[in-house]
Amino acid sequence: MAFNTLVSAATLADHVADPDWVIFDCRFSLNDSGAGARAYRQAHIAGARYADLNQDLSSPVKSYTGRHPLPDFGQLSRKLGDWGVNGRTQVVVYDDADGAFAGRLWWLLRCMGHDTVAVLDGGIVHWRKLGLPLTTVLPKIEAAQFRCYLDDRQWLTARTVEDGLARRRIRLIDARAAERYQGLQETIDPVAGHVPNAVNRPFQRNLNASGLFKPVADLRAEFQMLLGGQAPDHVVHMCGSGVTACHNVLAMTVAGLAGSRLYAGSWSEWITDKNRGVARGTRAA
Repeated sequence: MAFNTLVSAATLADHVADPDWVIFDCRFSLNDSGAGARAYRQAHIAGARYADLNQDLSSPVKSYTGRHPLPDFGQLSRKLGDWGVNGRTQVVVYDDADGAFAGRLWWLLRCMGHDTVAVLDGGIVHWRKLGLPLTTVLPKIEAAQFRCYLDDRQWLTARTVEDGLARRRIRLIDARAAERYQGLQETIDPVAGHVPNAVNRPFQRNLNASGLFKPVADLRAEFQMLLGGQAPDHVVHMCGSGVTACHNVLAMTVAGLAGSRLYAGSWSEWITDKNRGVARGTRAA
């Protein structure tokens, strides 16, 4: 059985030693870029490779980009092969931040034509709660050949977002916290506010009180209300830098509302051009 959205801790525990499964630890901190790698060295799920948001899953920042530009897909393809991923591999990704960073690699792999990738529901936090084992042993990796079949229709540029909003062809959903969306508090980017006509759904709303994804029926009802009659493939997700927005793409896919896309540059790219509009206040769902 292939897993394309979420996988439970119990299921992963049964497949930790499966040679056809490859696990990635995607822990990261925006405040301390080395924290994730240190946490990985201290304890990780057996067999997990470490994928760094800045070094592996993004390309260098430039004056006109957001904080986490899309990676060089050729380089990422080679890394995936070096990490032992091939076309038959079941990939599982996890973090300790409710899937906020793991979702990035989930989304990237799907853009590269590899659909057998799933986020560990609850991440390493839930894994620990269940008392499942961790290790400090680094995995022994047998390199493979990863073939990339890139689908660049899965993301939009700032220009295509502007055009889609002007023509009312897209529904733009911002995954940031309400305070940042409303422009009341901004501790990361130099300009506060949101893209005009974007609506707000903080990605944390996809989870229940235990940090697991809500039931499919609940997610579906919540997103259908947010869509305002728009088809799922007219929905575009954004956040601060195109990372946590992937969580909303995942949640819609879990809910059976597949086809939504990503504004990859997101808010941190949007504000590099002073001619682009900035709105403040409430337009939350």
